[in-house]
Amino acid sequence: MRPAILNPLFADITVLTGVGPKIAALIGRAAGPRVVDLLLTPPIGLIDRSFRPKVADAPEGRIVTLEVTVDRHEPGPKGRRAPYKVICSDETGFLTLVFFHARADYLAKQLPEGERRLVSGKVEEFKGARQMTHPDYIADPEKPGDMPLHEAVYPLTAGLSAAVMRKASAQAVARAPSLDEWQEPTWIAKHHWPTWKDAIETVHAPQRQEDLSLMAPARQRVAFDELLANQLALALIRKARVKTRGRAIKGDGKRIAIAKKALPFSLTGSQTEALKE
Repeated sequence: MRPAILNPLFADITVLTGVGPKIAALIGRAAGPRVVDLLLTPPIGLIDRSFRPKVADAPEGRIVTLEVTVDRHEPGPKGRRAPYKVICSDETGFLTLVFFHARADYLAKQLPEGERRLVSGKVEEFKGARQMTHPDYIADPEKPGDMPLHEAVYPLTAGLSAAVMRKASAQAVARAPSLDEWQEPTWIAKHHWPTWKDAIETVHAPQRQEDLSLMAPARQRVAFDELLANQLALALIRKARVKTRGRAIKGDGKRIAIAKKALPFSLTGSQTEALKE
C-alpha cells in the first residue's frame, strides 16, 4: 500500500548518524521509533540568537550574541575550586566569560588572546561587572555559520539533550523526499500552503515565534496532510474488508441432536426457537 519513495521515512531511527540503541530509546519516548515520527514532531520553542547589541547595551537575562576581543585569560588558583575567567571587551565595555571545571588548553584554543570571537548566551551582572557563564556558543566571526542564529526547541525526555534531538531531526528532514502534489490546487491556493516538503522544512526551521503558531501555513499543511492520509488509509482498509466474503458455517444437526439427547430434561419452546435462530 505504501509507495516505495516513502520507505526511508518509515525506517527505524537507528539509521540516522549518531543514533544508537540507547539514544533511539530516548528519542522514541520523546517522538517515536521511526524517522517519520521525528518529521511529525514539530518544535515547541525557539532560541533566537540574532540580537547582537554591544556589551554595554546587552540586557541582563536575555540571550544575546556579542562580538568581542579576547583580552586575557585568568585561571583560578591551583588547588581551589575557583572559576576560570576570560576577560573580553568591545569598544563599549568589558565582559567576563566564566567557566567551571574548565580545561585551560581547550579554552586557550577556543578563545585565543588578541582574537575576535562571537559569544552567545545570557549576560548577568555580578559585583558591578558584566559576565556570561558558560557561553552556549563560541565562534569565529569569519565563520558565522558555526553558530546558528535560530535554534528549534524540541520536546525532550530525561537523558536526551537538545543538541542530539536537533541533530536527529535535521537528518530526518534531509531524508524527506520531494513528492508530487496530491492536494487539489485550488485548495492549496486558497490556504496559501507551501508544498509538503517545503512545509516540513519550514516547520523544523522556525525563524520567529509566529512560525510556532498552529495557524502558521506550514504547520497547517503538515497537520492537514497527516489527518487526510490517516483517513484515506482507514477508507482503504474498510474497502478491502467489505470486499472480503465471510465464511459460512453450516452443520447437519447431528451434534445438536446428541447434546439434546444427553440432557436430563426436554427443551422448552423458547429454547428450541433460540437454537433455530
